[in-house]
Amino acid sequence: MMRDNESSPFSHERDAELSTALSAALDAGDHTAFTARVLAGLESARAPSWDTELSRWARVGVAAALVVVIAGYLMSQSARPAAAEPPTVEEAIVAPPVADAFIVAAFLNR
Repeated sequence: MMRDNESSPFSHERDAELSTALSAALDAGDHTAFTARVLAGLESARAPSWDTELSRWARVGVAAALVVVIAGYLMSQSARPAAAEPPTVEEAIVAPPVADAFIVAAFLNR
């Protein structure tokens, strides 16, 4: 347990060294030079606006979406079975539909 006369880094008392450093840093001296320094620091510390940040992310998002769409298209094309040739007109007219052939065969086997 600390006693009242021991020093603590979290003491509530005034810190003379910090006070001197802050006074030197914030001493205006020449008012126009001080104002220029403060404004220059403010300008360099300013965060980009929301639309600048959004446009930076939008370019990345559009590029990623294009990659996903192209990859999906290529995967769907490679997974698709080869298309059978459509029947000729003669085959379509002469050949009975498959379902009808099964029905006829079921009645004949009775």
